[in-house]
Amino acid sequence: MSGPLSHLKVLDFSTLLPGPYATMMLADMGAEVLRVEAPDRVDLAKVMPPFDGKFSTTYSYLSRGKQTLQLNLKAEGSVEKVKALVRDYDIVIEQFRPGVMDRLGIGYDVLKAENPSLIYCAITGYGQTGPYRDRAGHDINYLALSGVASHSGRQDSGPPPMGIQIADVAGGSHHAVMGVLAAVIKRQQTGEGSFVDISMTDAAFAMNAMAGAACLAGGQEQRPESNMLNGGSFYDYYQASDGRWLSIGSLEPQFSERLLETLGLSELKKLTMSQKPEHQQELKAAIKQKICEQPLSHWQEVFAEIDACVEPVLTISEAAEHPQLKARGMVVEVDRGDGVGQRQLGRPIRIP
Repeated sequence: MSGPLSHLKVLDFSTLLPGPYATMMLADMGAEVLRVEAPDRVDLAKVMPPFDGKFSTTYSYLSRGKQTLQLNLKAEGSVEKVKALVRDYDIVIEQFRPGVMDRLGIGYDVLKAENPSLIYCAITGYGQTGPYRDRAGHDINYLALSGVASHSGRQDSGPPPMGIQIADVAGGSHHAVMGVLAAVIKRQQTGEGSFVDISMTDAAFAMNAMAGAACLAGGQEQRPESNMLNGGSFYDYYQASDGRWLSIGSLEPQFSERLLETLGLSELKKLTMSQKPEHQQELKAAIKQKICEQPLSHWQEVFAEIDACVEPVLTISEAAEHPQLKARGMVVEVDRGDGVGQRQLGRPIRIP
């Protein structure tokens, strides 16, 4: 496969979502990926519906651009097979709990002895060190412990179950790819391999970004609907008369002025720059009243040519048909392996 990473070979021992998503990203950018699968181990990504042929649609998507090797890592002779493979590979990615690969006889130290320039990436919930290193967890747990959930959602209903796997993908997959590529650059400069330790909880904690700075350096504990970007201002979602939702992010003066002019609320212009909660709530109430008077289709038509940071909340199927995403080729058709095409999410990183 052509691409900027076509010179790299990846041995993928991961299951579920974070590791396979990371190696799919590498494959999309041209890396040669061999996915090592245990024939008798259940992978939820493989068995979760809906199904498209033999496997689930999620598994087919995550397997894009990869080769597969069936290998029971506990079987006699498997260690020697992995050692022989790793001599010809640049990168190993695994997603077991700390110590599992060591117990199987194919941990970092063993594989590094076979290939000193090897880049070995371990994706775990809590990292290779610390009191939680051996603890089980899922996306919702990492978001909870990292503080992200504490300032998400509404004050009266608490943190919401997120629609996407933030810690798994943005935390695990994306940080793994960044770490691996940083290690590749290091190897180009020094010839040395690296162990890349990715904790999904660490990554989620780091993604607090602005809220984290406000708390740690500014002393402001973060809560739902307490700041400009999490519902504490008129930057929010508003329900239309048909039950659909509209996003309004008109923070800057030029955008807020256009918003209020369009809604016939220009007299509230001064409230947009006020930091007082009561002023923001007054503004939100006025916008809410206006938006609920018409269906979403009306507001889509009204704001279609107005540059005010106002967009409809689309379903995934609607988003797939949006002119912007279609122009960017963000839905592709891929052979699922049996000659039948499957629609999939496209790759977002474009390198001509």
